[in-house]
Amino acid sequence: MVNRTSKVKKIGILTGGGDCPGLNAVIRGVAKPAHDNGLQVMGILDGFEGLVEGKVCELYNKDVSGILARGGTILGSSNKGDPFHWPEEFDGEIKIKDRSKAALRNYEAWDLDALIAIGGDGTMHISQKLSDMGMNIVGVPKTIDNDLEATDQTFGHDSAIYVVSEAIDRLHTTASSHHRVMVIEVMGRYAGWIALHGGLSGGADVILVPEIPFEWDAIYDKVTSRHMMGKRFSIVCVAEGAKPKGGEMVVKAKDMKRTDPIQLGGIGELVAKNISENTGLETRFTVLGHLQRGGSPTPYDRILSTRFGTHAIELAIKKKFGRMVALKGNEIKSVWIKDAISKQKLVHKEHQTLLAANAVGVSFGVEEL
Repeated sequence: MVNRTSKVKKIGILTGGGDCPGLNAVIRGVAKPAHDNGLQVMGILDGFEGLVEGKVCELYNKDVSGILARGGTILGSSNKGDPFHWPEEFDGEIKIKDRSKAALRNYEAWDLDALIAIGGDGTMHISQKLSDMGMNIVGVPKTIDNDLEATDQTFGHDSAIYVVSEAIDRLHTTASSHHRVMVIEVMGRYAGWIALHGGLSGGADVILVPEIPFEWDAIYDKVTSRHMMGKRFSIVCVAEGAKPKGGEMVVKAKDMKRTDPIQLGGIGELVAKNISENTGLETRFTVLGHLQRGGSPTPYDRILSTRFGTHAIELAIKKKFGRMVALKGNEIKSVWIKDAISKQKLVHKEHQTLLAANAVGVSFGVEEL
């Protein structure tokens, strides 16, 4: 650990959780200023999994050159590497172990003065626990879901909604040609920001989000009324975590190796099936899936990621540990990680974007907001 009089000389960096566009831009934003300040940069492979298993390599200036526009992460990632929820197989059964001490041993063995952890809500929760154990950590918020309350936006979200918007644009042409209702299922387990922003920018007629349980009749009424008005197609954008009033989320599978074992999927197919059976309108569904997490980051995300990375290394050099960089208005600031994870950012009925969507005729699957 770094004491108050010593200088930060060696930092580690990892990318936890699911991949998303902009991760490499953050790595570049951290490493280039670090090198310029004479710091040694160690890339920990495959997220916290690498921290536990001892997988690390030094990052040189050439390693972070030309990666700004590249999707994914050059370090690799994993959403099954929680040191406090480590899956091990014994006699065909999965047992959950606490491997946090192994993570701490590697941190100390590598002689790291600080660790920059890039990730979403899960990564920040792990970072806080490791910080409590004595690690010097700086967090960088990443998630396409945009569900961290402490920052106005996470990087990766803009890139994801760009993909959703373009997909809906393409669905519009085939929906109008065949006079169909097209249902598109997008990511969003507990927070509906991808569905809301992607659906609004793509011109969806119905948007279903996890925060607002929907009514089947409201959906049927919307697509039927459009058909009767001569608008012979409709677009329904549904988050994977959306559910009907009094119902449950549609669970595709469970993976006990993950901290959150539930894998969602299937609500899009269910919505399409029920629309077809209850309205007589020809309906198709599309699951966008991991396409939302792949590809190059948008210009907005490249800039935001770079700003996050450079601010993170500045915090590390100044020994402002236990903090996460955050976008506040137009400025990059920092907040305590423990405060960043205290509340999830969810879509609420008074949000201006939701009200704007409702004002232009978008249905959220309820008679009244």
